[in-house]
Amino acid sequence: MKVLHLSTSDLDGGAARAAYRLHQGLQAVNVESQMLVRAKCSSDKSVIAETAPLTKLGPVMSEIPLKLYPKRNPGLFSLQWFPDRVNSKVAQLDPDILNLHWVGTGFLQIETLSKFKQPLVWTLHDMWSFTGGCHYTQECDRYMDSCGSCPQLKSNKNWDFSRWTWQRKVKMWKGLNLILVAPSFWMAKCVKASSIFRDFRVEVIPYGLDTVKYKPIQRQIARKLLNLPQNKQLILFSAMTPSDPRKGFYLLQQTLQKLTQSGWQDRVELMILGESTANSQLDSCFKTHYMGRLGDDLSLALVYSAADIFAAPSTQDNLPNTVMEALACGTPCVAFKIGGMPDMVEHQQNGYLAAPYEIEDFANGIAWILETKQRHQKLCDRAREKVEQEYTLDRQGQRYLSLYDEILGKSK
Repeated sequence: MKVLHLSTSDLDGGAARAAYRLHQGLQAVNVESQMLVRAKCSSDKSVIAETAPLTKLGPVMSEIPLKLYPKRNPGLFSLQWFPDRVNSKVAQLDPDILNLHWVGTGFLQIETLSKFKQPLVWTLHDMWSFTGGCHYTQECDRYMDSCGSCPQLKSNKNWDFSRWTWQRKVKMWKGLNLILVAPSFWMAKCVKASSIFRDFRVEVIPYGLDTVKYKPIQRQIARKLLNLPQNKQLILFSAMTPSDPRKGFYLLQQTLQKLTQSGWQDRVELMILGESTANSQLDSCFKTHYMGRLGDDLSLALVYSAADIFAAPSTQDNLPNTVMEALACGTPCVAFKIGGMPDMVEHQQNGYLAAPYEIEDFANGIAWILETKQRHQKLCDRAREKVEQEYTLDRQGQRYLSLYDEILGKSK
């Protein structure tokens, strides 16, 4: 069996890392797996960089039409209109199955999917595949109908780029030999509610990670190596772009203000993974350690292990790698009860699920986790146990392999 994964990158970003981990997990169960990417970051020979001139132009050209919406939200919005040469490269590699991942920033044109001859599996790392262009809808539910009047474009016209993008997907993807894989139950629910994919088959297969690389390291040792204080309780926050409103750092700032009112300011300090220096958007009332942007697994495991608690105040999220990585390193997590968080965070078992966007409850969750050493240790133990039971690479690889076998059996 030959499987080819299509992903904008192999390591740049959470979706890319999740795709690469699946690729490695499949190789571990003896599947002939390759990746085709535009931005190759690893030295892995089984990852192939698509270097056609059109592919290189994709990111720049993708942004040009959006200049018609100068007041649009600053987040990602992908029209995927620019042509590509991915289909010809796929034909050369001749896989049995194509597994799509995050293919934004101009890597794969919407119309290209209908050109593939192979059965398609699409692992949904965000919501883009069934929206008119946004990657997370926030409070908008127009993807259930036909998009248009897009709040993220700040558009008040029904016929705007979001409607155009939605219409292209409906037209080109109808009848595709496609199965969708949602990493979280929340994502699966959104897919079934969407106008584009409500009639397609959806499977839930969570991410997996290497539990040998991501494992608890003695906290005192981790802190010594990272030059962090031994006599403080440390809260860790992580994001590729910490100032991204969806990641909720502004809610964590308000939470920390609440904690100062309860006398925690002298006991707790903050760690931020993703930024190396302070900036005005990341100010907090607690002493802060900026850990920078780290790419290797050992350094990340050290950071997670050094923390007493991982804070994930996202307002909308699928199945974030950061939460899974923290749990694997035996670090309890506090998050809002949204998206895929309840799949991983068991309330008062390996962390705390706060009522959505209620700052006081989020602060209570942090305090509850940190209050007693005995309780904290039980949460740490269960955090690691949860990942060992449900989120190993072997478990993920076997579940995808079963799906591929079923698809190829039917196609024969």
